Amino acid sequence: MKLQNKKLTESEFLEQRKEVLKAWPTGNDPDLDLDKAVEYLKQVPEEKNFALVLNNAKLNNDTLIQPRGGVPVLSEHIKLLNYLSDSGADCLPSTIDSYTRHNRYQEAQKGLEESEQKHRALLNGFPAVNHGVKGCKEVFEAINKPVEARHGTPDARLLSEIIHAAGWTSNEGGGISYNIPYAKSVPLEVSIKNWQYVDRLVGYYEERGIKINREPFGPLTGTIVPPSISNTVMIIEALLAAEQGVKNITVGYGMGGNLIQDVAAVHSLYDQTLEYLDMFGYKDMEVSTVFHQWMGGFPSDEAEAMALISYSSSVAALSKATKLITKSPHESVGIPTMEANGLGVKASKFIVNMLKDQTISESDDLLLEMNQIKKEVKSLIDVVLKVGEGDLAVGTVRAFEQGLLDIPFAPSKYNAGKVFPARDNEGRIRILEFGNLAMNDEIKAFHYNKIKERADSEDREVSFQLTVDDIYSVSKGKLIGRPLRNSK
Repeated sequence: MKLQNKKLTESEFLEQRKEVLKAWPTGNDPDLDLDKAVEYLKQVPEEKNFALVLNNAKLNNDTLIQPRGGVPVLSEHIKLLNYLSDSGADCLPSTIDSYTRHNRYQEAQKGLEESEQKHRALLNGFPAVNHGVKGCKEVFEAINKPVEARHGTPDARLLSEIIHAAGWTSNEGGGISYNIPYAKSVPLEVSIKNWQYVDRLVGYYEERGIKINREPFGPLTGTIVPPSISNTVMIIEALLAAEQGVKNITVGYGMGGNLIQDVAAVHSLYDQTLEYLDMFGYKDMEVSTVFHQWMGGFPSDEAEAMALISYSSSVAALSKATKLITKSPHESVGIPTMEANGLGVKASKFIVNMLKDQTISESDDLLLEMNQIKKEVKSLIDVVLKVGEGDLAVGTVRAFEQGLLDIPFAPSKYNAGKVFPARDNEGRIRILEFGNLAMNDEIKAFHYNKIKERADSEDREVSFQLTVDDIYSVSKGKLIGRPLRNSK
C-alpha cells in the first residue's frame, strides 16, 4: 500500500489486522476479538483510564508523576508497579523489553523462561506480547492506576493490539520518534505505515466510545536536541495520529536544562499542536503535555543525581506540563532497583506539589524564546508540506531523505546526521551545524550569533568541541561545557 496521510478504511485496517495477529501465537487469543475488547475497555473505571486521568489533571492544574519501569516475570512486574503506585506515582508504566521492541518474540520468550527459572530479570523490560492479553490483563487488574506501554518500537502493531485489549489505555511512540532515534535500518516509510495502523486501532476504539491516549516520544535521542526539532516531530506525529482517529494525545518534550527555554518549549509545543490540529481540521482534540526529566548523562553520586531529578521536576512544574516522566538516583549505573525508582517518584512528587500554584511570568525573554521556537517549527513544517506536495506522511519521508529534517545523534541510516547542537552563553540549546535543515538565513544567523557570544566569552573558536563539552557537562554538575581555566 502506497504511503499517504489518509485514514485507513475499516476494511483496510481489518484486512491488515489478519496478518498482524499471526506474528506470534498470543495473537490468536479469543480476547483479541474486537467486540470482546470493546466490551472489556468499556468497563475500565474512570480512574484507570489514562486519557480521562490526563484530562482531569489539566482541569486541576496538576502535574502527574509517571516513572519508567518493567521486569519480565509477571508477578514481579505487578509487585514493581504496586510499589511505584504506593511511592506516589499517578500513572504507571510498563517498559517493554528490547527483544519485543524489535519483534524478536522467540528470544523474548527464551529470556522470559530463563528469568522465571533463575528468579532474576534477564530481560530489560516486560515482554507484553509473550504474556499476551491474559498476562497483560492480570497486570491491569492488579493495579489501581492507569497503565501505559513505553517502549521504542518501529513496529508496535501486535503489541498495541494486546495491551489495548487488556485494558491499557495509553501507548507511547510514533513512526518517527520510535524509529529514527531507536533503529538503524528500518525505512521511515515502513515505520510510519506501522504506526498508522496503531493509531487506526485507537481510532477504531474511539469510534465506539472508548478513550485511549497516545503519546509520541518527545526527547528523541535525548542528547541536547534543539526544541524546534523535537517540537516539529511531535506536531507531525500528532497530526498523523489525528488523521487515523486518535482524539487524546500527549505531546512530549525532553528537558534541555535552561529554565526559560524549557518553559518556552513546552508552552510553544502545546500552542502549536493545537494550532496545527485546528488548521488541518481535526476538531474535538484533547491535547496534554509530558515533560521528561533530564535524558542525558547523569552524575554517579546519588545525592547529585537526586538534585538533578529535583531540578527537572521544578522545571516540569513551572512549565505546567500535564505529566512528568521521572528518573532514579541510579540512572548513571543502569536499571534502577525498585526502591531507587520509588525514591525518584517521591522526590518528584514532592517538588511538583510544592510548585503547583507557582508560575513563570510571561517576561519579554520568555516570549521571545517562544516566538523563536515557533518560527523555527513553522519553517520545518512548511517545508515538509512543500516537498510532500501537501501530504504530511510523504513529506516527512522526503524531508528526512533530503536532510530538511534531521535529528542530532540519531542512529538511523535514514537520518542525515549533519545537524549538531551547542549551548549558548545562558545554556540554551542552539544549532551549531545546520546541515541541510530547512531554516532560513535569519534563523541561522540568530543561532550562530548566540553560540559565538559564548565562544568569545570562553576565548575559543566556534567548533564541534563546544558540542562535545556540552554533552558531558550535566553529568559533571554544569549546564554549559565551559573549559577549565588555569588560575594565575
